Amino acid sequence: MTLFDEPMSRYTTFGIGGAADILVFPEATDDFLKILKICERNNLPLTALGDGSNVLVSDEGIRGVVVITNKMNDVEILENNRIRAQAGTRLSKLADAAVTAGLDGLAFASGIPGTVGGAIYMNAGAYGHDIGEFIESVTLLMPDGAIVSKSAAEMGFGYRKSILADGSAMFVIEAVFKLRPGDPEKTRREMKDLNARRKESQPLEYRSAGSTFKRPEGHFAGKLIEDSGLKGFGIGGAEVSEKHAGFIINKGGATAKDVLELIEAIRQKVHQNFGVWLEPEVRVIGGHKCVL
Repeated sequence: MTLFDEPMSRYTTFGIGGAADILVFPEATDDFLKILKICERNNLPLTALGDGSNVLVSDEGIRGVVVITNKMNDVEILENNRIRAQAGTRLSKLADAAVTAGLDGLAFASGIPGTVGGAIYMNAGAYGHDIGEFIESVTLLMPDGAIVSKSAAEMGFGYRKSILADGSAMFVIEAVFKLRPGDPEKTRREMKDLNARRKESQPLEYRSAGSTFKRPEGHFAGKLIEDSGLKGFGIGGAEVSEKHAGFIINKGGATAKDVLELIEAIRQKVHQNFGVWLEPEVRVIGGHKCVL
């Protein structure tokens, strides 16, 4: 399926974003490769998204071609406690497949919104764990059309980063996860508990991009923001959540401009109060240039 001049607000968890010039939904690696070659021949920028979580799309939209990978979502249980998942697989689906197969390790990921590709891009994590801990290998589509496999060590995983987050035009095709045998009933109880904690502490009733800022060394971003008296502070339709100050929520009709201005206001206030510059975790894409 190919859509033209399609509003990206329909494809992001923030519910924000101008139109993409061209939006496509590949169903297989060959489809993705063909799209890459067409973009190369026509000098078109190519952007890949999964579920549109942890991103803020510019009000001006995204130029060129946007690939939504959510139809590339096959999961396969392999031998030796391993599981293969395509880039568009939701983390909730991956975690459920793992526990059903008697594999443990991904309970923390069951409530993280987003897909395997996006999680690898930013080394998504929660509750003391991150995706990079459980990666055996990642299959990437390179800018020249080559398909290569990289080990976890080669992916350069760190706190909310990987080699993909450095601006290189590589795209995740699939990944193999190395897990451990577990008790399915125990793991499901853990997943249920973690998801209940998430629901209780996070503003899931509103649209957002998840945690807005990375955790500064020696601090918690939400605590610094709350202690700065910014809970409930808003600009336009964007607001610091009353439930968890680490989240900026879309109260209704928020624009990317609203969110960016609110981010900067928060950063300035926290720095003024505590001498700490908060670094945004949300990836800003589209328009003429990324601004963060």
